[in-house]
Amino acid sequence: MADVQTSHHPSASRYEAHIDGELAGFAEYQLTDRLVVFTHTEVDERFEGQGVGSALARFALDDVRADGARRVLPLCPFVKGWIGKHPDYTDLVYGAPESTAKD
Repeated sequence: MADVQTSHHPSASRYEAHIDGELAGFAEYQLTDRLVVFTHTEVDERFEGQGVGSALARFALDDVRADGARRVLPLCPFVKGWIGKHPDYTDLVYGAPESTAKD
């Protein structure tokens, strides 16, 4: 797996991933007062299979969680699928129960 560097660019409404200084992919979003709506994720074909999409999803969702002000509406099929494979992020999804943990 490549060394993926992730960052948030609010002015462009997207999260970015770089490998060796080169843009490898991005996850675009739109904001509402209560939501971060993930609309599109794209990974350059040269970097596919190197964990770029997963790094983007994890970084973006961790950022939303740390901020704490909004829930996530994953319209992007990649982000939606990634959350489906990582149920510890389901609590961020708009409409999901506040806690899915079992006591």
